[in-house]
Amino acid sequence: MQGAENLGYNWQWTRVPRYLISRSADGWQFGPLLQGLWLTLEITLFSLCLSMTIGLVSALMRLSKSPMARSIAWVYLELIRNTPLLIQIFIIYFVFAPILDLGRFTSAILALSLFEGAYASEIIRAGILAIPAGQWEASASLGMNTAQSYRWIILPQALRQMIPPLTSQGISLVKDSALVSTIAIYDLTMQGQQIIAETFLTFEIWFVVAAIYLAVTMVLSILVKYLEYHFSEHVNSTN
Repeated sequence: MQGAENLGYNWQWTRVPRYLISRSADGWQFGPLLQGLWLTLEITLFSLCLSMTIGLVSALMRLSKSPMARSIAWVYLELIRNTPLLIQIFIIYFVFAPILDLGRFTSAILALSLFEGAYASEIIRAGILAIPAGQWEASASLGMNTAQSYRWIILPQALRQMIPPLTSQGISLVKDSALVSTIAIYDLTMQGQQIIAETFLTFEIWFVVAAIYLAVTMVLSILVKYLEYHFSEHVNSTN
């Protein structure tokens, strides 16, 4: 605060609330920051669902007996995990989106899903590998094939171990979603940039944007702790 004052910055916190919520003749309305938050959560939710699907498929491919499936999954994981997310967003939006006729929203979801799916894949694979080999033998003795074993025996047990780290990955997804503002998607970060460009409330708006992200991630962190406690209690009760 004092450093900003030394730069001659004039704090104007009273102007900030209107960008969160305002009242008009039609009643209370969300301001641009909360509208941006809603879009951020929407992108996060779609990306989370798609990334979990991608992660599950790539994990199963890596555990497959097919050399081709394992090779495709390995190339995907190495390519995604060893290149920056920002570059991936640009490549998908500026290279593939015009070819596939994808909009900004779809391009953002696809880029985030592919990025987070690579990390979710390793979490899911580790959860599956943690299941004792005896469970596979038990499912085989019941006459189940590989798909049935995964569906009824392996994945339900692995889910207990996977949910907390996958939820933590969801927290990272919320923060990573800020990068979609680089392709002019009016999420929370982009709305903050737009307001600053119009009002020059640089410090006030960035502090509020940071506080909103902090509030969302803290809620998700509490959810992670609850899930860890819930599943540990469930495991203890079954032992």
